[in-house]
Formats: sequence, C-alpha cells, structure tokens
Amino acid sequence: MELERAIVVGLDTKKPSPGELSAQESLRELRDLVEAAGACVVREFLQKREAVDRALYIGKGLAGDLAQFVEAEQIDLAVFDTELSGTQLRNLEEILQCKILDRTGIILDIFAQRAKSKEGKIQVELAQLEYLLPRLVGKGTELSRLAGGIGTRGPGESKLERDRRHIKRRIADLKRQLAQVSKQRQVMKANRSLSLVTLVGYTNAGKSTLRYRLLEVAGGLQVDLTKEDAGTNQLFATLDSTVRGIELPNGRRILLADTVGFIQKLPHQLVSAFKATLEEVQEADLLLHVVDGTSPHVEEQVQAVEQVLGELDVLDKPVVIVMNKMDLLPEGMIPYRHPQHPVVHLSAKTGEGIDRLLAMLAEMLGTAGRRVQLLLPHEESRLLGELFRLGRVQEIVYQENGIRLTAEVPDSLYARLHPYRCFH
Repeated sequence: MELERAIVVGLDTKKPSPGELSAQESLRELRDLVEAAGACVVREFLQKREAVDRALYIGKGLAGDLAQFVEAEQIDLAVFDTELSGTQLRNLEEILQCKILDRTGIILDIFAQRAKSKEGKIQVELAQLEYLLPRLVGKGTELSRLAGGIGTRGPGESKLERDRRHIKRRIADLKRQLAQVSKQRQVMKANRSLSLVTLVGYTNAGKSTLRYRLLEVAGGLQVDLTKEDAGTNQLFATLDSTVRGIELPNGRRILLADTVGFIQKLPHQLVSAFKATLEEVQEADLLLHVVDGTSPHVEEQVQAVEQVLGELDVLDKPVVIVMNKMDLLPEGMIPYRHPQHPVVHLSAKTGEGIDRLLAMLAEMLGTAGRRVQLLLPHEESRLLGELFRLGRVQEIVYQENGIRLTAEVPDSLYARLHPYRCFH
C-alpha cells in the first residue's frame, strides 16, 4: 500500500518559554508523529509571524503557496502544528484542496492504531469524539471529511455520519463504560497487597524496553530484546497499561506497570479520556520517570512529563529518574542530573545499570512488612502459595504436624495469619 504524501506546517510567533520546544523543534517532532502515523512527509514549512491568523492559522500568502505545492507535488494531506478551530480547518481545506489534520488529530490517529484492549479502544474513541464534537458544522460530506485520519482509522464514518445529539449520547455512554472500568480498578486496588511501581516518561524514551529488561532480570520472564515487538522504537508503543510482578534484591515482591508515553502539547482530550489507564500513575507507590539520556531536549521532555504528572496531582510521589540509552550517549555529552529526584544512569537495551536501579528500588520501598513465625496445617497449601507470592519466606520446614516457617508479610496478609502464629 502506497503511503500518503504529507506536508507539515508550523508558525514561529514567539520565543519559547523555558522547558518548551522551539517552533522548529516542535515541527520536527510533528514530522516524527506524522511518519509514525503512517504517512510520508515530503516537506516542512515554518512561517515567522507575529500572531496566528484567526481564519487560516497561517498567512494568506503562505496558504496560496501551499495550495500550489499541494497540486504540483500531489500531496494528500497537510498537518498543522497546533489545534485548529473548525473554521480554520474548513478554510484551509477549501484553499489547499486536500485533507487537513492538526497535531491533536495526528496524535489521536496514532492512539487509534495502538489501542488493543477494549478499555484502550473506548478511551481513544471518547477522545476522538470529544475532539470532533466542537468542529461539527453540519452533516454529510462536511462531517465525514473531519473524520479522516491517515488511512481509514478513526471512530469511523458510520458513527460520524450522525447528528450532534447522537454523538453526545455516544460520549455519555463511553464515559459510563469508563466509570465502570474505574470502579473495577478500585476493587483491584483494594485487594492489592504489593507496592506498585509505575513507569512514566516521554514517548520513545524506552519505557517498554526497560520494563522487559526488569521482567527478564527480576521477574523470571524470558524476553528476546532483539525482537521488534520487545521494546520497539515506536512512538506511543504502549497504550494499554500492563502490570507484572518482579522481585527486588532484598526479596520483596513488587508490581511493575507501564503506561502510555507523554509528549509536549499532549491533547487535553487524551489526558481526560485516559484517566482510567493513568490511574496506574495515581495509585503508584513510586514512579520511575524514564528519560532518553541521548536526546538534545532532555530538560524540555522532563518538564513535559512533569506537567502531565501535575495534571494528575501526583508530583508529591517518590520519583526515580532513569536516564536510559546511556550506551548511545555521545562522547563528551554530560549526563542529565535532576535538581530534586535521585537519578540512575543505565541502558535498558544492554542491561548495564539495571542492578543499580533494582538496589535503589529496594532501598526506597523498604522491606516486605512484618516478620512472623507460623505453623501452617498441610491442607493450607493455598495460604502457603500466597505467602510465597506476596511475602518473603525466609525459612521453611515440613513437619508431621504442619509446615513451620518464618516469613516477612504485608499488613494485608498479617491479620489472616493470626491463628497459625507461633508465640514461642
């Protein structure tokens, strides 16, 4: 299948604030996003201008030049480095005579590709419909043009060829489904007895590769990190939060969760729609903030992630900054140091430094809980299994009258063990 031909267009209207990408850097990131969505970027256009044009976003002169370029180069779509209004979308489409998308639309398009679970798909559809709703100006062709992403993804024309009231009903229904998901997560949280460590970070920082490496080293999982799907170099590779258990050097078992990558100008619709998935961040006992240590924009990316963490009200949680990709650090480049949080430098790809990270987690999370001596009846094999899964069994002796053992256990299990405790 031939890739759609695209141009990316941005405006340079002001000096970037501290921690913000420049207009040129933001446009380059947009190019990466468009290519990640499956199109071929033919050219970038950046216009210096004092203010945004309310009708076109760009100036009329550039709009005319773009129309000629689109026709001459057979361009399929133009992507703008902003969130366009409905008026701007319609006016640009009329002048350029090609499909028009903006930064938010492209990110939503990528999320639509990546969502695998039912929950992820609900969240993406909700975000897409909330993005489209204020841009609906009619029915029929006007509405279906707004539906188009790259290729055939999106909520689908069959859903979008309906009136505003129907879309509002669909949004309400999706919100009810997500509320149910959130309730189920609360039940799971109440039953959780292990500490939860959640990976967060800018998209493509290497979170998934780090998770696979930790599962291999401390979770007993055999992973071939050379395979394309094991920590792939892909924007927004992880949408659906996944949780697995690992064991720290001190014997304590913890849960490890991966989350969707963050990005500058992350659409507010996505932050809102993905609240259920991002509950793994809100419920975490500790956050591993994974950073691409080789990026020339480390500080900007760190601040973009911390901005989203602020929106989720989790800036008070313990954080470890994981500077990843140290095996690729250019010679002479000084590794980043965070002014507030401890930093571990490592390479998830080679495994160098993973032991230091695990040791730091063991130190920050402490021990597994209370120490108990027990005599379990032989028929309590299920309880013995829980002790191995949730606590740390230090000594075990199989006797005729039962199983004698010493263990460190979490508070959630401690009360249930009272009938079997040895007090001598």
